[in-house]
Amino acid sequence: MKRILIALPLLCALFVVKAQVNTDHMMRVGRNALYFSDYVLSIQYFNQVVNAKPYLYEPYFFRGLAKYYLDDFTGAEADCSEAIQRNPFVVDCYQVRGLARVNQGKFAEAIQDYRQALVHAPEDEGLWHNLALCYANLKEYDEAIGVLDTIVRIVPGYAPALNMRAQVHIQQEDTVAALDDLEASLKINKYDSEVYATRALVYLQQERYEDAESDLTYAIHLTPKSGYYINRALTRYHRQELRDAMSDYDLALDLEPNNVLGRYNRGLLRAQVGDDNRAIEDFNVVIEYEPDNTMAVFNRALLLMQTGDLEGAEADLDRVLDEYPKFLYGYQCRADVRRKQGRLKEAEQDEFVVLRAQMEEQNRLLTGNNGSTGDEEEEDRNTRKESDKNIKKYRRLVVADDAVSDNEFSSAYRGKVQNRNVYVSLQPLFALTYYNKVSEVGNIIHYHRYLEAVKRTKQLPLPLLVTASEQALDEEQIAFHFADIDAQTAKFMAESEEAIHYFARGLDFYLVQDLEAAINDFTQAIITDGTLWLSYYARAVVRYKQMEMDRADGNAEQHVAVAPEDFMVDARLNDYQLVLADLNKAADLAPDFAYTYYNRGNVLSQLKDYRAAIVSYNEAIELEPNLAEAYYNRGLTYIFLGENARGVADLSKAGELGLYSAYNLIKRFAE
Repeated sequence: MKRILIALPLLCALFVVKAQVNTDHMMRVGRNALYFSDYVLSIQYFNQVVNAKPYLYEPYFFRGLAKYYLDDFTGAEADCSEAIQRNPFVVDCYQVRGLARVNQGKFAEAIQDYRQALVHAPEDEGLWHNLALCYANLKEYDEAIGVLDTIVRIVPGYAPALNMRAQVHIQQEDTVAALDDLEASLKINKYDSEVYATRALVYLQQERYEDAESDLTYAIHLTPKSGYYINRALTRYHRQELRDAMSDYDLALDLEPNNVLGRYNRGLLRAQVGDDNRAIEDFNVVIEYEPDNTMAVFNRALLLMQTGDLEGAEADLDRVLDEYPKFLYGYQCRADVRRKQGRLKEAEQDEFVVLRAQMEEQNRLLTGNNGSTGDEEEEDRNTRKESDKNIKKYRRLVVADDAVSDNEFSSAYRGKVQNRNVYVSLQPLFALTYYNKVSEVGNIIHYHRYLEAVKRTKQLPLPLLVTASEQALDEEQIAFHFADIDAQTAKFMAESEEAIHYFARGLDFYLVQDLEAAINDFTQAIITDGTLWLSYYARAVVRYKQMEMDRADGNAEQHVAVAPEDFMVDARLNDYQLVLADLNKAADLAPDFAYTYYNRGNVLSQLKDYRAAIVSYNEAIELEPNLAEAYYNRGLTYIFLGENARGVADLSKAGELGLYSAYNLIKRFAE
């Protein structure tokens, strides 16, 4: 941390003189880091602004947002409170504080935040949405319905409100109203797997098992999830399709091996078909994750008895009877175990407990006292709720308790602030960096001979990589690159200026998200040595990301020029042309670097020049035939042109190469 604090003043001094400009620069760079998910780095920049100008609300707010994304909900709440003290009229401050409070279970306080925010933004469906979720979590269902009715009235096509209202109706056991809302939601978006899964739960309650299975099968077709397989297994169990039910549990646990509910139910089915040893394995996993799951302990005890592990069975039965001292069948089982061990006296003690309880029950019947003991078996059913701890239901399959999902809390705000809520989007640019995050396609190292040559010169502090899966820096890496900025600057003073040093410092600035400084250094590297093609390539990537940040932030400057004919020209096109010019120059200097053509395809696609984009992706694939991202993006580009068959073929190839998200798009566009 000390190295960071030493380096930051130098960083500011390189570009600005006045304190006002320093804080503006720090805020912009901090927001860059926040947008590109470098949350630890962004907090360090916002700290500098807070220290310099503690009366501003923005650094507190954005630091709180960064803490929220790091799951520091207490810190996020505190920072947003500081921001609200300084400016009580900013809706986003209440929104983020509300989210932080929700994640701490402070639903009543979050409701106050959303109510206050709605005073300033009464038509914001995201605020109404989260307000409804808070009421639902507090089980104030009538209030939740009222809020959701308001959303449907304000934004008739907002499907999430219909989905949530259906979930609340399910809580109120109004399945007719729930089905009406789900049908309306599917008319708006027929590709929402959650809606089919929710409707399947309603059908399960109505014992319409065939309809439930059909909906879950389509939900799985759209988005394979372990929960969907588990629920479909339940429908198949009810239909006596035990083999298919077992197969669904296998698939669910392939996706989520530690799903306790799935393990428990599969253990029951395995025991039912006599697969005792593998059933024990499932219950072992359940008990490992839920040591207090007494029903799993009892089921394991029965299986251990059958497989001859009497000591293990007795230990499990002891645990069960400690918690359920009136569970007579448990005493019978322990008596059997003790008899088999030759411990007759202890077996008789257990049998006496059972006998005495039976006599007491007969006395109650003779005296006309039919009062319940609170432990007798209920009507025969096949399932129990997860929260139902009646030990006599140990043989029943478990179903999850009904709950209103709060998954929209985080995504709703993130989509609004960072403009990433795009269902269909291109894979990102390939960037030059020192770090590679494991992606969908695994930890692939993209090789190029020139990168290896640069590595051998040892002129850069770390081996240079090219990747589309960039990694956010940790504190140690942040400190390293601030220190290297100092080191590269010192080399300019001690030696004659070399392009590689400007390139190295530009890459440092890029990694700490100071995009403007990075562009300046890459430009200086080009001025110093116009043959260093890495500088053109890197500058193109940084310029593109700066435009992306400006668009998402909503603060992109609208540069407008007046032509002699009074023709208005949007300068963002000029920005794209600058990026293309850099990529074209890099391609001229290094024509075998596939990632240049891939990046050019992305830029052309953004400009909606889809035919030219496809040509660039073709060139990338010709050089790198296994470049999954190029197939993915070319496939989407074909789809943008309406050529779905060719697009699906490319997406299929991308999926084959490891980009599994391509399969969801195939399901959507193959129809």
